[in-house]
Amino acid sequence: MPTVGVSRDALFTHLGRTYTDHEFDELAFEFGVELDEITSERNEATKSDTVKLTKEQIAALSDEVIYKIDVPANRYDLLCIEGISRSLKVFLGDMDAPTFNVLTDATTANANNTSMTVIKSNTDTIRPYVVCAILRDVTFDEPRYQSFIELQDQLHRNLCRNRTLVAIGTHDLDEVVGPFTYDARPPKDINFVPLTHTDSGREFNGVSLMECYETDVLCKHLKPYVPIIKHSELYPVVLDSEGTVLSLPPIINGSKSRITLGTKNVFIECTATDLTKANIVLDTVVAMFSEYAAVPFSVEGVTVNYVDESKNVVDSYVTPQMYTRKETASVKLVNSLIGIDVDPQPMAELCNKIQLGPARILPAVDEEEGVLLEVTVPPTRSDILHAVDIAEDIGIAYGYNNIIKTVPKTCTVGREQPLNQLGDLLREEIGRAGYVEVLTHGLCSTHDNFTALRRPVTAAVSLSNPANVEYEVVRTTLLPGLLKCLQHNKSMSFGGGFKLFEISDVVLADEEHVMTQTIVGARNARRVCATYSGPTSGFEVIHGLVDRIMTLCEVAPQDDYVASSGNAYVKVHCKEGWYYTIRELKCGTSDVSGTYFPGRAAEILLTTPKGGKEPVVIGTFGILHPEVLGSFSIKYPTSSVELDLESLL
Repeated sequence: MPTVGVSRDALFTHLGRTYTDHEFDELAFEFGVELDEITSERNEATKSDTVKLTKEQIAALSDEVIYKIDVPANRYDLLCIEGISRSLKVFLGDMDAPTFNVLTDATTANANNTSMTVIKSNTDTIRPYVVCAILRDVTFDEPRYQSFIELQDQLHRNLCRNRTLVAIGTHDLDEVVGPFTYDARPPKDINFVPLTHTDSGREFNGVSLMECYETDVLCKHLKPYVPIIKHSELYPVVLDSEGTVLSLPPIINGSKSRITLGTKNVFIECTATDLTKANIVLDTVVAMFSEYAAVPFSVEGVTVNYVDESKNVVDSYVTPQMYTRKETASVKLVNSLIGIDVDPQPMAELCNKIQLGPARILPAVDEEEGVLLEVTVPPTRSDILHAVDIAEDIGIAYGYNNIIKTVPKTCTVGREQPLNQLGDLLREEIGRAGYVEVLTHGLCSTHDNFTALRRPVTAAVSLSNPANVEYEVVRTTLLPGLLKCLQHNKSMSFGGGFKLFEISDVVLADEEHVMTQTIVGARNARRVCATYSGPTSGFEVIHGLVDRIMTLCEVAPQDDYVASSGNAYVKVHCKEGWYYTIRELKCGTSDVSGTYFPGRAAEILLTTPKGGKEPVVIGTFGILHPEVLGSFSIKYPTSSVELDLESLL
């Protein structure tokens, strides 16, 4: 959770109220945030283990009380004092949620001077998107200016993922000349005085600036961002009509367009690799600081035109969007999730406290679902994605402390799921038999999952955008993972046999399996798989493991199977009606038969009371085919077993 530090006195001034520390702590809890710490600059410096200051330096620090407030990671509108105070005032009923106004008339009047042209063919190679806005007649003072800078830092750390997704640039519009251009150019062709060297007036090109930020101690705060573009052939750059560099995103702004306390008109540009997040960031900055404009909560839009190599406009839009949207949730669902019983109309009124108003009640579409609550989501609430999010905020507006505690109608005792318990018990027993447990990746390539095992390529859950060829499908068998472990552990001793096993899930295509009244097209299946690799094939070792697993699961061998074992079988307690046997796995009778050496493989058949007298194949074991071993570069004969655990419950 991000932590926002705000001055207590400044916060109370914004709120128009004063509280004791305990009272504000209670208010923060009711609102859904947490007062994490009460401190000051001097206290912070005193207790720091990394920052060592002299007594004179410590004495010069402020004793002003600072509230450090933990806010939810998805509440970007609470990352500055303006957002926190405004949300609390709405929550307390001291003000209505503001309505934001994008001044399209002003946009038209200034279209020639404030438009942004994007050279698409160049920017597509590095940071393809840009969104812009203009705040007119803004009044800055020192606290407002600091809050403006801190909000950008908070957004860069959180939503912008340290500027990799979005980088914010803010400029004094009166110091530059529109229209503006967003381009990507060779680093040696970009020359400007960066913000960090305003005093010296030293000019850098793109290459020398990257070298400076990597080595200069005074600029170490910018060093983490250098690798984002350093090795690119083209660097993104924002320029005005005179060729003045406004910014080199995502690294630094130019000195000429820097924001000062005297700045009146602010030009904001956000370059990005993700257009959705760029719009969220821009809307957040505009929503927080448009209250200081001459016309509060107003912003001037900027037309962004993408042009191709022939200077033809191929795409165009106006930003900021500042969209409000409608979302619905069932009143019945909201009440059930929170554990309250509020009538529809009072629930709609609660929405005003959490900036989701105006809300209205819609007639029921489904009798079971009941009447619907339609809320208005402002541009600052990008976190509202689902009916559950609406219910959470209504719970805050209702008050967690007002929810009546009730005793659950059912009395249950928590315990391990039977399938998990069986898996844990088998892990211990198989480990005692000398097998080493491994945990392999759930994703693999189509080649490893099918072709390398000499199996036909059948239906499997596949990834639409795999990171690489090794992560194409979700595995349908555990065997490739174990064979890869053997492949990458050739230095181990195989003289006495090398035993591996895994108990984990595979995912199988299934058009009939229903989960929460929906056919999901796939299901998980818990399996156990083991391999033996050594000087001999070890078929008898794997065969013995199969018998041991069945004995542990209290499944008795059938009489004809016992008869073929001579006097080796010792009768133990087994579940009534549960029997197993094996039969030869013949070539071509199964998709998995090609994995094994012909004539050296078997199927495991299980008969249960619930399945009738007809036996069901729950697994196979045998000596792996030499071509399979060759596909995984395994030099020793290997046998394996794989069977379904769920069938044994």
